[in-house]
Amino acid sequence: MIFERMEHEDYEQLVFCHDKTSGLKAIIAIHDTTLGPALGGCRMWDYASEEEAIDDVLRLAKGMTYKNAAAGLNLGGGKTVIIGKPDQKSEFMFRALGRYVNSLNGRYITAEDVNTTVQDMDYIYEETPYVTGISESYGSSGNPSPKTAYGVYISMKRTAKEAFGDDSLKGKKIAVQGVGNVAYTMCEYIHDEGAELIVTDINEDSVQRAVDNFGAQAVGIDEIYSVDADIFAPCALGGILNDETIPQLKVKAVCGSSNNQLKEIAKHSKMLQDHGIVYAPDFVVNAGGVINVADELQGYNEERATKKIEEMYDQIGKIFDIAKRENITTAEAADRLAEERIEGYKNVSSTFSLHNKSLIETRKNK
Repeated sequence: MIFERMEHEDYEQLVFCHDKTSGLKAIIAIHDTTLGPALGGCRMWDYASEEEAIDDVLRLAKGMTYKNAAAGLNLGGGKTVIIGKPDQKSEFMFRALGRYVNSLNGRYITAEDVNTTVQDMDYIYEETPYVTGISESYGSSGNPSPKTAYGVYISMKRTAKEAFGDDSLKGKKIAVQGVGNVAYTMCEYIHDEGAELIVTDINEDSVQRAVDNFGAQAVGIDEIYSVDADIFAPCALGGILNDETIPQLKVKAVCGSSNNQLKEIAKHSKMLQDHGIVYAPDFVVNAGGVINVADELQGYNEERATKKIEEMYDQIGKIFDIAKRENITTAEAADRLAEERIEGYKNVSSTFSLHNKSLIETRKNK
């Protein structure tokens, strides 16, 4: 069954990693390296079964292929999942994982993700150069959350232009679902431009911080869908755009940081379109973080990374243009943008070896 799925969706490699001493049980999936080495984070989760972990890592790795391609990066897609409880992780677990990543010889580059930290990446860096998001003391970018937030802000401005004819957020009402680290920084950008914020979160302290610092209006968890607003920004859970919630929306656009916002991609992207709501595809909108850590592969330069994130404005615009030109949903258009870029690179010789060499030389010179 695993090989059938790998063949059907064209995965390249699935690696099972075990270290008895540290308790490491991890799976690395490499989906596609057409554009360059596969880059994707390492998450730790207490999966109910090994099958669930395999399913998750395969899904996430393919998602990274599309995210990296649509973001205009010369990188493929991959992912790591560690099976276990986050409170039981250790230095030695991540150093063991680092040795497995190193054995792939640059085909896969890891980074932090759910339940992993900059410190965990530093442990991996003890064993391999093929890791990003390590401490700034190593000349790297550190926590990517602020850059993810900046990318969402840039994407929201282009989405506003599509929906309202003007990319200014001044005076716009933005309904924000979830005010965690990324969303809070996004709210800061939005507030500074003069937008009004309506927020909700299961964490009352997060809501209160937004109320105190941005003058945000707080509403209940279920109320956020039906508030009078211009843009809805999902920044918490996945699957929240569905049969029940979409009809409640009174906004003209959806643009937020959370992953997998559409419960059923084809069905609910079409439903949004039919309701006259401009949808900015999530995996493009939240690509600021991966764009930022990808810059580490050239020797991190914040100004260069920020400029690349600002190019997301044009990438989002291309998606809207494709959707209108071909009369398809923006979700389909985002996939098409990624697929066309991958296809266009397939005949370019030595792409992977050149990028791999660049990474090796950059890290050797540090």
